[in-house]
Amino acid sequence: MRFVFGFSVEMKFLGWYVKIGTVSALIGASMEMFMIKTGFYDKVTVLESEKIAWENSPEAQAIREALNPWRNHDAAEEARKDT
Repeated sequence: MRFVFGFSVEMKFLGWYVKIGTVSALIGASMEMFMIKTGFYDKVTVLESEKIAWENSPEAQAIREALNPWRNHDAAEEARKDT
């Protein structure tokens, strides 16, 4: 039993936690290396920039406005208040 900051701590499974932490770090590092080697981040950057360009285009804004279910809500609310 150890005393850490005035508390008694029993690290019964310390080896198990170290193994899980090590394996998790290795898996994460291998995933990152795979994404770097395959050019994943470059592809995602291009796709995101194309998405932002499309969202700011007049066509996308017109579609967004046409599909907005609340577009006539304010006008109907005004008409209801006026009568």
